[in-house]
Amino acid sequence: MKFVVGLTGGIGSGKSAAAVEFERLGATVVDTDAIAHELTEKGGSALPEISRLFGKNLISSDGAMDRSRMRELAFSDPASRKKLEALLHPLIREESARRIAAAPGPYVVHVIPLLVEGGDYRARVDRVLVVDAPENVQVARVRERGLDEQQIRKIIGVQAPRAARLQAADDVIDNGGTLGALRKQVGELHKKYLEFARP
Repeated sequence: MKFVVGLTGGIGSGKSAAAVEFERLGATVVDTDAIAHELTEKGGSALPEISRLFGKNLISSDGAMDRSRMRELAFSDPASRKKLEALLHPLIREESARRIAAAPGPYVVHVIPLLVEGGDYRARVDRVLVVDAPENVQVARVRERGLDEQQIRKIIGVQAPRAARLQAADDVIDNGGTLGALRKQVGELHKKYLEFARP
């Protein structure tokens, strides 16, 4: 069995930056967001069902799911969000399990943005690593991606509160500072995880 670290954090906390660093050090990264993208891009296995459930107008002209339209719908209508999650989550879990089983690295960093919200997270990972940043830092980072503050606050609002995530954590990366500070913390955790992963 692979040793699996569940990496989570709020939007804009720096999960991706941390994952890139773990990968650079030799860990295998399995990212649920990346899998979700594959399922909903042109030719993705979730597209026919998305079209059936939400209508053809949720499929963009390039044949992929229209992400901005779907984001708008999911955050304004909880029933639609639940429907989308009910479709995607089992597919993501199945593909994640396949990739974890085939992982070549000494341990797996499983990036799950909604890990704490998932309820059964303790059964799915050996350790929970939270990448944490103050809310104003999160908002500033996500604004650089082109989302407006209102949208960002909506997303933060449906995610687990920062305190709940920190309470669930075995390990925390404080990412309110520089990339250098993040890398140093990842390096220290990498050594620890290599120890844990030893048979």
